[in-house]
Amino acid sequence: MKIAILPGDGIGHEIIAEAVKVLRALELPFETEFADVGGTAYANHGHPLPEATLALAKAADAVLFGAVGDYKYDKLERHLRPEQAILGLRKNLALFANLRPAICHPQLTHASSLKPELVSGLDILIIRELTGDIYFGQPRGRRTAVDGHFPGADEAFDTMRYSRPEIERIAHVAFQAARKRGRKVTSVDKANVLETFQFWRDVVTDVHAQYPDVELDHMYVDNAAMQLVKAPKKLDVVVTGNMFGDILSDEAAMLTGSIGMLPSASLDASNKGLYEPSHGSAPDIAGKGIANPLATILSAAMMLRYSLQQADAADRIESAVTSVLESGLRTVDIASAGTRTVGTREMGDAVVAAIRATTTTITKTTS
Repeated sequence: MKIAILPGDGIGHEIIAEAVKVLRALELPFETEFADVGGTAYANHGHPLPEATLALAKAADAVLFGAVGDYKYDKLERHLRPEQAILGLRKNLALFANLRPAICHPQLTHASSLKPELVSGLDILIIRELTGDIYFGQPRGRRTAVDGHFPGADEAFDTMRYSRPEIERIAHVAFQAARKRGRKVTSVDKANVLETFQFWRDVVTDVHAQYPDVELDHMYVDNAAMQLVKAPKKLDVVVTGNMFGDILSDEAAMLTGSIGMLPSASLDASNKGLYEPSHGSAPDIAGKGIANPLATILSAAMMLRYSLQQADAADRIESAVTSVLESGLRTVDIASAGTRTVGTREMGDAVVAAIRATTTTITKTTS
């Protein structure tokens, strides 16, 4: 098993280091290779996604990604900005399905922005289509308007578009995921305003005919945003387009107490994937040793489960994280009265220790 490790910018190097440390504690037969990406790659190679990095990502069995972005690169031409690296990886690796679980650990209900009774037991899976929609639609650009409300004025434009195959394949991912969960899919759209999402609704409905054992309902995106803060536990699997998924998944992240707790997977048709925390590069706290590495560690667990077929190892990581939280250790973003605040490295060490304790117990039981 070969894993491409792309730390990126900001806190990326700190959180990736802890995830790699946890993976190595499992003593599985894999090799890792590191490469620059994002702003770091631009500084060192003149491009946020160098050819060597892309080649490594294509050759690897899975990609573990930190985070990209830094304010100092904001004035670069758009195609050279750090964020273009992740878009380029998604496109070149055909990563069309983004899975973002929003799970509220019992130990962290106090950290949520909602009342504990609304988030206790929360377990939502948001499935976001990644390669279509307004982020990739053409044409796009700037021009001088020739018609409209202000002819002769400068304007900017982007194109929202989806094809039937794009919608069908993400719908299949959602329905198949729901079969392993609560057998309910909520498809989020804006069919009352956008032709693109009326088409989305029609195609999802067509695909649903192949899954009569799964319940399907449709919800406008503004209502979905409201339901996430009103009654989030009524949702199970949520499937939506690229832009809506980008927004709703971050909203759902905060229900769990901290975006620093949420992993994500971006998969191709064969379950090869790129795994990254849902949060950003946080350059304001980079180097301070206070970033929460748990989302990255849990992303590594998703990598083991979805791309590397190591479900038992994934379970061990997730159980170790739960054990650490039960012990009262917290990074600053999830700290509260009665808990002990630790840094990035200490949190990673604690997860490693929990894994090794489990290994010792298993060995004794086997003996």
